[in-house]
Amino acid sequence: MENAKFIEVSAAVRYWDDALVNGKEDTDGSLIPFTNGDLWEPVIDLEAGKIQSWPQGTEADIHYKVCDAGEYWLLDADKKRIAKWLSDYVPNKYLCHGDNGYGDYIILKVTEDGNIEDFEKPDFHADEWDLDA
Repeated sequence: MENAKFIEVSAAVRYWDDALVNGKEDTDGSLIPFTNGDLWEPVIDLEAGKIQSWPQGTEADIHYKVCDAGEYWLLDADKKRIAKWLSDYVPNKYLCHGDNGYGDYIILKVTEDGNIEDFEKPDFHADEWDLDA
């Protein structure tokens, strides 16, 4: 697990308007970067606590209800998948910073340069990940 550098998210967002993007309510997911249909699909650097390729100047306050409708992968330095999250729940320690999402929410405040406020690098536990995925 030491080679895990990123987490890839593919989360089915129940309510897009649970996010503010540049101070505006995002009613349909059109304002938040990395929307793909009903999914939110960012890649986060686990060392830096930064969303990769985040558009400069965009701020977001995200509080997405996912409710067991997401998939999450650890990636190596080359962004190759090396493990898949075993649970249907949101991996709280990876995707909730500054609050508790109780396995149902992704909670992040993202600054205009893509950094996640209050980010703490998570401890990895192999029993939480499918290493054969």
